[in-house]
Amino acid sequence: MRKLIVTEFISVDGIAEVEKLPDVTWNNEMQKFKEDELADSGAMLLGRTTYEIFAGSWPEETGDFAERFNALPKYVVSTSLKALDWKPAELLQGALPEAVRELKQGSGGNIYVHGSLSVAQELLRHGLVDRVRLLSYPGAVGQGKPLFPAGEQVPLELISATPFSNGVVALGYAPVVGKS
Repeated sequence: MRKLIVTEFISVDGIAEVEKLPDVTWNNEMQKFKEDELADSGAMLLGRTTYEIFAGSWPEETGDFAERFNALPKYVVSTSLKALDWKPAELLQGALPEAVRELKQGSGGNIYVHGSLSVAQELLRHGLVDRVRLLSYPGAVGQGKPLFPAGEQVPLELISATPFSNGVVALGYAPVVGKS
């Protein structure tokens, strides 16, 4: 069975809006983290907004990473999009939990949710996330969209923590099933 992995850039106070994160110099450690994710990826699951942002920039990128990233199958959660230009891509049909359960039963590598906070939150609520991978930036931003909504408990077990030389910490968690 394929695993579903949520991957996010996040502040220490849980805000996952990239444009609000503290300025940090991208380094080789962060690049390796993303390279490892890409090597483990069989597909992407994206919400409409993240899909549109990625589709507006990634097809223009060049190099090995971009070629492999662009070639991944993309599953898009949207009720408003009718066509997808960044291929290979398809719109998920029906209720998200059922569609994702079916995707996880399919063949191929693991499915990564990049950004797409509302999608990630719904999948966490339904117990469909197998791993949470975070690049935690060194600083609190005070307000913004959190990965974990206020009032909702999401029990997690830390499975890895790697500090980088630029102050970012790579964190890996497994949701704890049956606790909340």
